[in-house]
Formats: sequence, C-alpha cells, structure tokens
Amino acid sequence: MQLFAIIALVLILARTVTELWLSRLNQCHVRAHRDEVPSAFRGVMDESTYRRSIDYTLAKNRFGNIVNVFDALVLIAVLLSGLLPWALGKFGFGTSTLAMASFLFVTGIALSIPGLPFAWYAQFKIEERFGFNTTSTKMWIVDRLKGLLLAALLGYPLLVLVLKLIEWTGASWWLWAAAVVVAFQLLVMLVAPAIIMPLFNKFTPLAEGDLRGRLFALARRTGFPTRSIEVMDGSKRSRHSNAFFTGFGRFRKIVLFDTLIAQLTEPEVESVLAHEIGHYKKRHIIKMLSVSIAGVFVAFAAIAWLARQQWFYRAFGFEHRAGFAAANVVPAILLFALLAETLGFWFSPLIHIWSRRFEYEADAFARVAMGEKQSLIQALRKLSEKNLSNLTPHPLYSGFYYSHPTLLEREHALQGSA
Repeated sequence: MQLFAIIALVLILARTVTELWLSRLNQCHVRAHRDEVPSAFRGVMDESTYRRSIDYTLAKNRFGNIVNVFDALVLIAVLLSGLLPWALGKFGFGTSTLAMASFLFVTGIALSIPGLPFAWYAQFKIEERFGFNTTSTKMWIVDRLKGLLLAALLGYPLLVLVLKLIEWTGASWWLWAAAVVVAFQLLVMLVAPAIIMPLFNKFTPLAEGDLRGRLFALARRTGFPTRSIEVMDGSKRSRHSNAFFTGFGRFRKIVLFDTLIAQLTEPEVESVLAHEIGHYKKRHIIKMLSVSIAGVFVAFAAIAWLARQQWFYRAFGFEHRAGFAAANVVPAILLFALLAETLGFWFSPLIHIWSRRFEYEADAFARVAMGEKQSLIQALRKLSEKNLSNLTPHPLYSGFYYSHPTLLEREHALQGSA
C-alpha cells in the first residue's frame, strides 16, 4: 500500500474513532442529567418532555454512530479496493469531456445510493417515533427524484464546463473553473427562491393582519429591504420549525415555516425575524459567502496541484498521465471530493466558533431591535421544547457539531447584553 493511501486510511479511521468517542461523551453527559430537569431549564420543559428530548438525543446519537461507521467502511472500500480505477477503465464511453463528466456524475449518484436506506430510516423511524415526521413515502421518493433531476439539469452541464476549461485554459484552468463554480453558486442563490424552492414547497404571502404589519414594521425599522414575507408549508414534511430569508435584491424574501407561526406568539415570531435580520445587518451572510468563495478557489488549487502528483494517483491505483485533458484531472477531482469531508472534520470546531459568534451578534441585534430580550428568550425556549433539543450537550461534542450556541449560552449572553 502506498504511503499516502496509509495516511488517508489513518485519517478516516481517526475521524471515525473521534466521532464515536464524542458521541459516547455526549450520551454519558446527557444521561447524567436524565433524572430531573436541570434547574436552569425548569421553565423551559416539563419533566415528560425533557425525558423525551433525552430519548430523542440518544436515539439520534446511536443511529449516527451506525451511519458514521458504515460511511467510513464504504469510503475505505471505495478508495483502497481499486474500485474507482477499475470503474474508470470499464467506463465504455471514451475519454471525451462529455464522457468524463458522465463518469463523475454517475459515480456521485452511485456513491449516494448506499446512504438512502439510512436517510429513510431516520425519517420514517426516528422522526416518526418522536412525532416529527409528516411526509409520506411517496413524497420522500419524489423529493429525491426531483433532486436527481435538478442535479442532471444543473450539475451535469456545470461538470462539462469545468472539464472543458481544463482543455481550453491549460495550467490556469483551476482559476477559471473556480470562478465559474462561484458564479454558478451565486446564480442559483439568486434564482432559487423563484424557481427551485417552489418545486419542493408551496410559498404563500403572509395573510393580512397584525403579524404581517408587525413584521413589515420591523423590516422598515431595521432598514431591511424586502418586498415579500411568505409562509412555507414546512409542516407537510416535518413538525420542526424555522425562519430564514433568501435571495438577493428584488428576489429577496422573508420565509416563515407555518410550524413556526403555529408555535410562537406574534412578538416571538418578530424576535426570531429580528435575529435573522441581524445576520443581514451585521454582514454575516457576506462574510460567510466570502469564506465559501475563498474555499472554492483553495479547493480547485489543491485539485490542480494533486493532479500533477504521480504519488497521489498511484496511491489509489490510478495511472497518472501528464497534460491538460479532462481524463487526466478527473481522478484528482473525484479523490479530492471523497477526502474533503474527512479533512474538513478537523477544522469544524474553528468554523463553529466563528458561526456561534455570529449567532450571539444576531441575538444582540434582535434584543436592540425589539427593545427587550424576553420575546427572543421565550421564542428560543419554545423552539427548544418543540424540537426536543438537547439542552445538556457535552462541550466537546457541541464544539464539533453545533453551529449555534446552546440555549443556556444564548440566554446568558442575552441577559448580559447591553
């Protein structure tokens, strides 16, 4: 086995062992608080709901362990068995740009298939058991078929263009490819609210009334430009709730889940929206988008460098060929895509520190915009209770997996905000 293949194996196993260890820490930490509601949360959940939240957390953790081990075994088998070089060699459509794009697309679809039974189980067993699932098997299947169709209509042409750029632009192909991918992502973000999202959910304007007037007044008061506040029928798939804004410029709109409106009072809904507006006013979206764009360029630079390394190809059984042809770079693209998540796992605590800082800033903005803090605190408490959130995660576990602070951390920050 080549040295880099051994390094990749060690990284995958190290990640899996770390995930299992973190899950074990979290489960022990949660069980330690199982017998009674901690004093800080006695106004948040009653005892029966609190025990259900613990059962929900433990069920998801145990199932997550199975999924993580399975994913690691599949990844190791795919990377080290010689399956990928064999599949590329057996792909009988030649080495043209269209053929290589087809190989990447088909391989991506094939690698997603083993995870489908786990996604089904999570939806129809775990979510069903705890009263969250409202989707049907037919809708679940149709959603995935729609996703596949969108990938074919949007993702495949993008792959073709990226591979064409390798042949058209030579050594600088990765700069052009990264720029095209970024432009594509921005275009999708622009048109998604009007074209893509309605394929999956129904969006209706918020009905005239006190809530609509209150929310538009908040938008005007905070200088948030929006023409539309819409309600999304999230309840047809899940009883979980959320709110967000999406799109740019004239396409921007505020979206509220119908479950959110049903669960919260009008001041609480307003405070949640004020939090989301806080992300916009504090330029969190722009900052995160800028980092994402930089990440795309770094990723393509890494792929371009790896595509020139014989040792990298040989480590996983590929034959290395010099030159700027799609067939010569495709193995590097595929291998990088498979290994990226394993490498990214070790940086997740740093990313989540940054994300949690943004959440604190958005909470502080909402407190000022509302002129009081209690509405947001009550909204966060209700959402935690309705979603059976884990109120007592282990600090290391939350550091690796939580992009938002815990409820207690957010309450402490709001209580101390000026």
